[in-house]
Amino acid sequence: MRRAGVLEPRILARPSRSVAGTIAVPGDKSISHRAVLLGAIAAGVTRVRGFLRGEDCLATMAAMRALGVRIDDAGDALQIHGVGSTGLRAAAQPLDLGNSGTALRLLAGLLAGQAFASELTGDASLRKRPMERIAEPLRAMGARIDTTDGRAPLRIAGGRRLTGIDYTLPVASAQIKSAILLAGLAADGLTTVRSPVRSRDHTERMLLAMGAALEQPEDGVVSLPGPAALSGVTIDVPADFSSAAFFIVAGVLGAKSGLLIPGVGVNPTRTGLLTVLRAMGAHIELRNPSQQGAEPVADIYVEQSRLRGCEIGGDVIPLSIDELPILFVAAACAEGRTVVTDAAELRHKESDRIAVMAAGLREVGISVEERPDGLAIDGGRIRGGTIESHGDHRVAMAFAIASLAADAPIEIHSTAEVATSFPDFVRTATNSGLLLDELDGVAA
Repeated sequence: MRRAGVLEPRILARPSRSVAGTIAVPGDKSISHRAVLLGAIAAGVTRVRGFLRGEDCLATMAAMRALGVRIDDAGDALQIHGVGSTGLRAAAQPLDLGNSGTALRLLAGLLAGQAFASELTGDASLRKRPMERIAEPLRAMGARIDTTDGRAPLRIAGGRRLTGIDYTLPVASAQIKSAILLAGLAADGLTTVRSPVRSRDHTERMLLAMGAALEQPEDGVVSLPGPAALSGVTIDVPADFSSAAFFIVAGVLGAKSGLLIPGVGVNPTRTGLLTVLRAMGAHIELRNPSQQGAEPVADIYVEQSRLRGCEIGGDVIPLSIDELPILFVAAACAEGRTVVTDAAELRHKESDRIAVMAAGLREVGISVEERPDGLAIDGGRIRGGTIESHGDHRVAMAFAIASLAADAPIEIHSTAEVATSFPDFVRTATNSGLLLDELDGVAA
C-alpha cells in the first residue's frame, strides 16, 4: 500500500531469457507462524529450525514476546520457552502484526479465551482486510470481540469462558479454521470445523505433533476436544512452497538446462500449482521425497516447457490460492486462453489480487477479462511497462518473474513488502539468472 510522502522502493526487471542451477528459498511462512504461536503455549521448550525471518513472522515473534514468552534466537534455530495454556500475560500495548493477516487471525483465536484483554492491529493494508469472518465463530464460542467496521483493530475482552462449537466454514480458509482450533484449545467440549473443500492443514499436523487429541473423521472435518494441553517439540521448517512457486514458474519459462529447488514443503494441501502447471504441459519432478517431522518435503526439479491454456477452478483453488498471482503470469505465457474461476477470495488478500493482476497484465500487453471470481487470460507477448503492486509482495514478485518472457524492462513499484515473505528475493532471483535491480524509492 503506497503511503503519501514516503519513499517507496522499486524493482527494475530487465528482460532475461534463462534461469538455471540450484536455488534455495526461505522457510515456510505458514509453518513458522504456527511454530511460534503453538510453541508459546506448549509446556516445555520448542526448538524451531529453518524459521522464516521475514517481517510477517518476526511480527508474530515480537507479539509473543510482548505476551510474556521467552524466545531465544540462536541464528540457526529458535528456542521457545513455552508458558503453557494459562501462562500468557497481558501486553503493555496493542499488538502490531504489521502486514500479516495470518498472524492477526490466528492470534485472535489464541487470545479469545485468555484471562486478559488484548488489542490486535496492523499496517494500513492489514486494517482494510475483513475480520468478521473470524470474529463471528469466536463469538459463537463465547468470546467477546469488537472489530472496527468489520476490520482491525480487534479488541478482545478477557475472562470469557469458551465452549466448543460445530462450525461450517462459508469458504475454505485455513486461517479461519486455525483461529477456531486455537480457541478450541481453551474451550470446554468438542470444537468441530467443517470445510467445503480441503485447505492447508499445517495447524492440524502441528497440533497432533504436540500431543493434541485431534480427530479428522472425514475429508474437510476436524475435531478437537478441549481444553487441551500441548507439549514442546522440535520443528524443522521446510522451504516455503509459495516462495518456491515463483521459481517453479521461472523454470517452466526459462530453465533450458533445468532448475532445482531443494527441500521444499510439498504438503498436498499446498501444491495445487503443480497440478495446474502439469495440466498446462509443464515438466516438473519431485525428487528425493521424505518426511520432515509432520510435513512432507522434496526437491523440485523444473525444465522449460511449452504451456497450454486451461480452465482452473473448484477444489484446486484453495490448494493454490497464494500461488495464483504467479500462475496468472504463467497463463500470460501460455498458448491460448486460461480461465480461472472460484477465486473471489483473492479480492481480500494484501491487495485485490484479481483487479491488481488484471491491471498489471494489461499494462504489459496481455489481454485480460476480469470477472468477479477470477480472470480470463489470453496468452501473448509480454512487453515492458510500469506496474503498481499496491504493496502486495506476491504481485511484485510475480511481475519480476514475468521479465523472463518480456520484450522490454518491467518497473515494479511499492516493493518493500517483498521482505514480509522473501527477504532475499532479488538476490536469489539474480543468482538464478534473472536481471533484477533494486532502485531507490520514489515519493508516493
